[in-house]
Amino acid sequence: MKKHYFLKFLLLLIPVSAFLLMSSSGGRDQNTTGSPGDSNNTCTQCHSAGANFNLSPSITTNIPVDGYELNKAYTINVNSSSSSSKLGFQLTAENSSNTKIGSFTAGTGSRVSGQRITQSAPSSSGNWSFTWVSPATNEGEVTFYAAVNATNGDFSTSGDQVVTTSTSAQVLGISEAKRLQFDMYPNPATESLTIQLPSSSDKATVQFYDYIGRLSLTKTITNSNDKININELSSGVYILKVLSNDKIGTQKFIKK
Repeated sequence: MKKHYFLKFLLLLIPVSAFLLMSSSGGRDQNTTGSPGDSNNTCTQCHSAGANFNLSPSITTNIPVDGYELNKAYTINVNSSSSSSKLGFQLTAENSSNTKIGSFTAGTGSRVSGQRITQSAPSSSGNWSFTWVSPATNEGEVTFYAAVNATNGDFSTSGDQVVTTSTSAQVLGISEAKRLQFDMYPNPATESLTIQLPSSSDKATVQFYDYIGRLSLTKTITNSNDKININELSSGVYILKVLSNDKIGTQKFIKK
Protein backbone atom coordinates (compact mmCIF):
# COMPACT_ATOMS: atom_id res chain seq x y z
CA MET A 1 0.00 0.00 0.00
CA LYS A 2 2.79 2.43 0.93
CA LYS A 3 4.56 1.68 -2.37
CA HIS A 4 1.31 2.44 -4.22
CA TYR A 5 1.00 5.89 -2.63
CA PHE A 6 4.68 6.60 -3.20
CA LEU A 7 4.30 5.78 -6.90
CA LYS A 8 1.33 8.15 -7.18
CA PHE A 9 3.37 10.87 -5.49
CA LEU A 10 6.21 10.44 -7.98
CA LEU A 11 3.80 10.58 -10.93
CA LEU A 12 2.29 13.79 -9.55
CA LEU A 13 5.72 15.30 -8.96
CA ILE A 14 6.84 14.89 -12.58
CA PRO A 15 4.41 17.40 -14.21
CA VAL A 16 4.77 19.83 -11.31
CA SER A 17 8.57 19.79 -11.63
CA ALA A 18 8.33 20.16 -15.39
CA PHE A 19 6.03 23.17 -14.98
CA LEU A 20 8.41 24.88 -12.57
CA LEU A 21 11.39 24.30 -14.83
CA MET A 22 9.53 25.56 -17.90
CA SER A 23 8.33 28.68 -16.06
CA SER A 24 11.85 29.55 -14.89
CA SER A 25 13.13 29.17 -18.45
CA GLY A 26 11.17 32.34 -19.21
CA GLY A 27 13.03 34.24 -16.50
CA ARG A 28 12.36 34.51 -12.79
CA ASP A 29 10.63 37.35 -10.98
CA GLN A 30 12.70 37.00 -7.81
CA ASN A 31 15.71 39.27 -7.19
CA THR A 32 18.62 37.35 -8.74
CA THR A 33 20.77 40.05 -10.39
CA GLY A 34 23.66 39.83 -7.92
CA SER A 35 23.31 43.55 -7.10
CA PRO A 36 23.73 45.00 -3.58
CA GLY A 37 20.08 46.11 -3.68
CA ASP A 38 19.10 42.50 -4.39
CA SER A 39 21.17 41.26 -1.42
CA ASN A 40 23.75 39.88 -3.90
CA ASN A 41 21.34 37.05 -4.76
CA THR A 42 21.96 35.28 -8.07
CA CYS A 43 20.51 32.40 -10.08
CA THR A 44 22.47 29.97 -7.89
CA GLN A 45 19.48 30.14 -5.52
CA CYS A 46 17.84 27.68 -7.93
CA HIS A 47 20.60 26.55 -10.28
CA SER A 48 23.39 24.70 -8.53
CA ALA A 49 26.90 25.17 -9.85
CA GLY A 50 29.23 22.43 -10.97
CA ALA A 51 29.58 22.77 -14.72
CA ASN A 52 32.07 24.88 -16.67
CA PHE A 53 30.64 26.33 -19.88
CA ASN A 54 33.45 28.92 -20.14
CA LEU A 55 30.80 31.56 -19.50
CA SER A 56 32.04 35.15 -19.86
CA PRO A 57 29.29 37.81 -19.80
CA SER A 58 29.59 41.57 -20.24
CA ILE A 59 27.33 44.65 -20.24
CA THR A 60 27.70 47.44 -22.79
CA THR A 61 25.68 50.65 -23.30
CA ASN A 62 25.52 53.63 -25.64
CA ILE A 63 25.73 56.04 -22.71
CA PRO A 64 28.43 58.65 -23.54
CA VAL A 65 31.67 58.68 -21.56
CA ASP A 66 30.75 62.03 -19.98
CA GLY A 67 27.51 60.60 -18.57
CA TYR A 68 23.79 60.02 -19.18
CA GLU A 69 21.21 62.74 -19.64
CA LEU A 70 18.11 62.84 -17.47
CA ASN A 71 14.92 61.15 -18.69
CA LYS A 72 16.52 59.76 -21.86
CA ALA A 73 16.38 56.30 -23.44
CA TYR A 74 19.62 54.32 -23.83
CA THR A 75 20.38 50.90 -25.30
CA ILE A 76 21.75 48.29 -22.91
CA ASN A 77 23.35 45.07 -24.17
CA VAL A 78 24.15 41.87 -22.32
CA ASN A 79 26.60 39.74 -24.30
CA SER A 80 27.90 36.29 -23.40
CA SER A 81 30.44 33.85 -24.72
CA SER A 82 29.76 30.28 -23.65
CA SER A 83 29.71 26.71 -24.86
CA SER A 84 26.15 26.37 -23.53
CA SER A 85 23.26 26.59 -25.98
CA LYS A 86 20.67 27.67 -23.39
CA LEU A 87 21.36 30.84 -21.43
CA GLY A 88 19.33 33.24 -19.30
CA PHE A 89 19.95 36.46 -17.43
CA GLN A 90 18.54 39.05 -15.05
CA LEU A 91 19.66 42.69 -14.86
CA THR A 92 18.88 45.78 -12.78
CA ALA A 93 20.09 49.40 -12.43
CA GLU A 94 21.02 50.98 -9.08
CA ASN A 95 22.64 54.16 -7.81
CA SER A 96 25.36 54.37 -5.15
CA SER A 97 22.70 54.04 -2.42
CA ASN A 98 21.65 50.67 -3.93
CA THR A 99 18.31 52.20 -4.96
CA LYS A 100 16.71 51.10 -8.24
CA ILE A 101 16.68 53.95 -10.75
CA GLY A 102 15.24 54.40 -14.24
CA SER A 103 12.93 51.99 -16.06
CA PHE A 104 13.29 49.24 -18.66
CA THR A 105 11.61 48.46 -21.98
CA ALA A 106 12.02 44.89 -23.20
CA GLY A 107 13.65 43.95 -26.48
CA THR A 108 13.63 40.69 -28.44
CA GLY A 109 13.96 37.70 -26.11
CA SER A 110 13.51 39.68 -22.89
CA ARG A 111 10.73 40.86 -20.59
CA VAL A 112 10.41 43.41 -17.80
CA SER A 113 9.94 42.07 -14.28
CA GLY A 114 9.23 45.00 -11.97
CA GLN A 115 12.47 46.98 -11.65
CA ARG A 116 14.48 44.28 -13.38
CA ILE A 117 14.67 42.74 -16.85
CA THR A 118 15.12 39.05 -17.66
CA GLN A 119 14.93 36.61 -20.56
CA SER A 120 11.53 35.64 -21.97
CA ALA A 121 12.95 32.32 -23.25
CA PRO A 122 16.36 30.59 -23.16
CA SER A 123 18.85 32.11 -25.60
CA SER A 124 21.31 30.12 -27.70
CA SER A 125 23.58 33.14 -28.15
CA GLY A 126 23.44 34.67 -24.67
CA ASN A 127 22.98 38.11 -26.21
CA TRP A 128 20.15 40.51 -25.34
CA SER A 129 19.46 44.16 -26.18
CA PHE A 130 16.85 46.37 -24.51
CA THR A 131 16.15 49.96 -23.43
CA TRP A 132 16.80 51.75 -20.15
CA VAL A 133 15.22 55.17 -19.56
CA SER A 134 17.28 57.23 -17.14
CA PRO A 135 15.64 58.86 -14.11
CA ALA A 136 14.06 62.31 -14.43
CA THR A 137 16.25 63.78 -11.70
CA ASN A 138 19.92 63.54 -10.80
CA GLU A 139 20.37 60.20 -9.00
CA GLY A 140 24.12 60.15 -9.47
CA GLU A 141 26.16 57.30 -10.91
CA VAL A 142 24.23 54.29 -12.20
CA THR A 143 25.53 50.72 -12.07
CA PHE A 144 24.00 47.93 -14.12
CA TYR A 145 24.23 44.53 -12.45
CA ALA A 146 23.53 41.24 -14.25
CA ALA A 147 23.68 37.55 -13.47
CA VAL A 148 23.92 35.23 -16.49
CA ASN A 149 23.10 31.53 -16.25
CA ALA A 150 24.53 28.96 -18.69
CA THR A 151 22.62 25.68 -18.44
CA ASN A 152 23.23 22.14 -19.65
CA GLY A 153 19.69 21.89 -21.03
CA ASP A 154 18.78 18.70 -19.20
CA PHE A 155 15.60 20.24 -17.66
CA SER A 156 17.08 20.12 -14.19
CA THR A 157 18.57 22.80 -11.93
CA SER A 158 21.94 21.10 -11.47
CA GLY A 159 25.14 21.21 -13.48
CA ASP A 160 24.80 24.86 -14.56
CA GLN A 161 27.14 27.87 -14.38
CA VAL A 162 26.24 31.36 -13.11
CA VAL A 163 28.51 34.39 -13.58
CA THR A 164 27.83 38.00 -12.55
CA THR A 165 28.99 41.19 -14.24
CA SER A 166 28.45 44.95 -13.88
CA THR A 167 29.23 48.31 -15.48
CA SER A 168 28.75 51.91 -14.34
CA ALA A 169 28.05 55.33 -15.90
CA GLN A 170 28.11 58.84 -14.52
CA VAL A 171 25.21 61.29 -14.74
CA LEU A 172 25.71 64.33 -16.96
CA GLY A 173 25.26 67.27 -14.60
CA ILE A 174 23.17 70.33 -15.44
CA SER A 175 25.28 73.48 -15.75
CA GLU A 176 24.34 76.45 -13.61
CA ALA A 177 23.38 78.39 -16.74
CA LYS A 178 20.80 75.70 -17.58
CA ARG A 179 19.42 75.33 -14.04
CA LEU A 180 15.94 76.74 -13.37
CA GLN A 181 15.23 77.98 -9.85
CA PHE A 182 11.60 77.79 -8.74
CA ASP A 183 9.52 77.59 -5.58
CA MET A 184 6.52 75.32 -4.92
CA TYR A 185 3.98 75.11 -2.12
CA PRO A 186 2.49 73.47 -0.20
CA ASN A 187 4.68 70.39 0.00
CA PRO A 188 3.27 67.85 0.86
CA ALA A 189 -0.03 68.67 -0.88
CA THR A 190 -3.36 66.93 -1.39
CA GLU A 191 -5.41 68.78 -4.04
CA SER A 192 -3.36 71.55 -5.64
CA LEU A 193 0.23 72.71 -5.96
CA THR A 194 1.47 76.21 -6.76
CA ILE A 195 4.66 76.66 -8.80
CA GLN A 196 6.32 80.06 -8.52
CA LEU A 197 8.55 80.74 -11.53
CA PRO A 198 11.42 83.23 -11.58
CA SER A 199 10.74 86.63 -13.15
CA SER A 200 12.71 85.62 -16.26
CA SER A 201 10.20 82.82 -17.05
CA ASP A 202 6.59 83.52 -17.97
CA LYS A 203 5.62 79.96 -19.02
CA ALA A 204 6.77 76.44 -18.15
CA THR A 205 6.00 72.76 -18.58
CA VAL A 206 5.69 70.84 -15.32
CA GLN A 207 6.22 67.06 -15.28
CA PHE A 208 5.62 64.67 -12.37
CA TYR A 209 7.69 61.46 -12.35
CA ASP A 210 7.13 58.56 -9.95
CA TYR A 211 9.89 56.82 -8.00
CA ILE A 212 10.95 54.57 -10.91
CA GLY A 213 11.00 57.37 -13.47
CA ARG A 214 7.58 56.99 -15.12
CA LEU A 215 5.86 60.18 -16.26
CA SER A 216 2.63 60.48 -14.26
CA LEU A 217 1.35 63.98 -15.04
CA THR A 218 2.21 66.90 -17.35
CA LYS A 219 0.84 70.43 -16.99
CA THR A 220 1.59 73.87 -18.44
CA ILE A 221 1.73 76.89 -16.13
CA THR A 222 2.26 80.64 -16.47
CA ASN A 223 3.05 83.41 -14.01
CA SER A 224 -0.64 84.32 -13.93
CA ASN A 225 -1.90 80.72 -13.81
CA ASP A 226 0.55 78.87 -11.57
CA LYS A 227 -1.72 76.43 -9.71
CA ILE A 228 -1.85 72.73 -10.67
CA ASN A 229 -4.69 70.34 -9.81
CA ILE A 230 -3.03 67.14 -8.51
CA ASN A 231 -6.15 65.15 -7.59
CA GLU A 232 -5.42 62.56 -10.30
CA LEU A 233 -2.02 61.71 -8.80
CA SER A 234 -1.77 58.72 -6.47
CA SER A 235 -0.30 59.29 -3.03
CA GLY A 236 3.46 58.98 -2.96
CA VAL A 237 6.79 60.64 -3.69
CA TYR A 238 7.37 62.32 -7.07
CA ILE A 239 10.16 64.16 -8.81
CA LEU A 240 8.92 67.46 -10.17
CA LYS A 241 10.63 68.59 -13.37
CA VAL A 242 10.02 72.16 -14.59
CA LEU A 243 11.16 73.18 -18.09
CA SER A 244 11.21 76.79 -19.28
CA ASN A 245 13.33 78.69 -21.84
CA ASP A 246 15.78 75.78 -22.27
CA LYS A 247 16.30 75.62 -18.51
CA ILE A 248 15.49 72.69 -16.21
CA GLY A 249 14.72 72.59 -12.51
CA THR A 250 13.88 69.59 -10.31
CA GLN A 251 12.55 69.14 -6.78
CA LYS A 252 11.04 66.32 -4.74
CA PHE A 253 7.29 66.51 -4.14
CA ILE A 254 5.02 64.46 -1.85
CA LYS A 255 1.38 63.84 -2.73
CA LYS A 256 -0.66 63.03 0.40
